[in-house]
Amino acid sequence: MRRLSRARKAPRDLVLRARMVELSWAGLRVPAIADELRCNQKTVRRWLHRFNRSGLQGLDDLGGQGRKRRITEAERSRIIGLVKQAPLGRLTVQADGELAAEDESGPPEWTLDALAAEARKLGIEIGRSQVRRILLAEGVRWRRTRSWTRSRDTDFEGKGPGSSSSTPARPRVRRSSAPTSSDR
Repeated sequence: MRRLSRARKAPRDLVLRARMVELSWAGLRVPAIADELRCNQKTVRRWLHRFNRSGLQGLDDLGGQGRKRRITEAERSRIIGLVKQAPLGRLTVQADGELAAEDESGPPEWTLDALAAEARKLGIEIGRSQVRRILLAEGVRWRRTRSWTRSRDTDFEGKGPGSSSSTPARPRVRRSSAPTSSDR
């Protein structure tokens, strides 16, 4: 216990808790230990009681604390899989050359709202922001970038060169490294 309370490489919280036990062994009361370590008396009591119940393992943090995930890994995978599928409202060229969508009322592009709505249809209760967090964590892109800049149409003419700026850019001037202060 003494070695742990003076350890430099151990987690700070564990060292503090070991110091509480050591000061208690030295005969200090809870208020004096709290003053010495600059913490609350309830904190000192909690850790002393846990040490008395469980020994050295009682000073470790309990695992599994915090909020549990609301959706399973399988549901996360289904949401990621949605992005890989074409949205039901996207226009596709049919065999006869006509453009048609599988479902006219569906979204033509995936948006966070559309993905969340589709996940809800699959029975996954999820919000827009959580869909975003899942996709960002997995590095999945859910938007097509600049679909309007390319076309398979042979008659399509791309945009011309960008317009020239009406105001010329300021020329870069090299700054002097000598001090310019006039404090003399």
